[in-house]
Amino acid sequence: MSLLAISDLHVGHPENRKIVEGLRPVSDDDWLLVAGDVAETSELIEWGLATLSRNFSTVVWAPGNHELWTPREDVVQLRGEERYRHLVELCRGLGVLTPEDPYPVWQGTGGPVVVAPLFVGYDYSFRVPAARNTEESLALAHEKGVVCTDEFLLHPDPYPSRQAWCRARVTETERRLAACDPALPTVLVNHYPLVREPTRILHHPEFAQWCGTELTADWHLRFRAAAVVYGHLHIPRSTVHDGVPFEEVSVGYPREWRRPGHPRDVPRQILPRG
Repeated sequence: MSLLAISDLHVGHPENRKIVEGLRPVSDDDWLLVAGDVAETSELIEWGLATLSRNFSTVVWAPGNHELWTPREDVVQLRGEERYRHLVELCRGLGVLTPEDPYPVWQGTGGPVVVAPLFVGYDYSFRVPAARNTEESLALAHEKGVVCTDEFLLHPDPYPSRQAWCRARVTETERRLAACDPALPTVLVNHYPLVREPTRILHHPEFAQWCGTELTADWHLRFRAAAVVYGHLHIPRSTVHDGVPFEEVSVGYPREWRRPGHPRDVPRQILPRG
């Protein structure tokens, strides 16, 4: 029985749909953690999660930024919080666990551990080092032509800003994590890295401000993480921060995973540790 993880499936690409169709558990009891960016449209998100839920005994999903976009071609034109809640209900109809459900406890080897899918967003606090504030950091990114598509398609409604939505999600998520059994470790599953360090290898450092929040920088310690699972960066690798394994488990776009030497080690086994 293994706890496996993957992210950034981007099944809008036919080549990536083939990868998802071919994913199979080693054991009938394997769980799969999906750390966001299944797709951009509600139809493809449902296809991806339905395909995975047919093959794995338990699927746990945390949203990425792409799922929260409201693209013009999507039949579902909900924005912000309403779109997120719609996706939660879609997942529940498929038997997929979400950040709004009770956190499950994985009982396999290396457990028991609380598996906590998170949705906390970002607040631009991973800003460009030379910038004195968020506005200056964003301006520097625009000058370099490094601008996340979220600025056009990810709406924070009814919150006045993405920062405000992030703060609200952080407050609620901290409350839930603090209420977990203190005797149990956790596996924290979030689309973005909970700490800034993994973003320091980005080719365009200006992009880091769309990659998380400083408000989660100590969560891996405060909430007893046995591992942290994330995606978004499209740089699959394993690192250790404060003694805690951090696993970036993205598939990425075909143009990325086709490159010579690109690691194709997903889904990655999180527990039991190798």
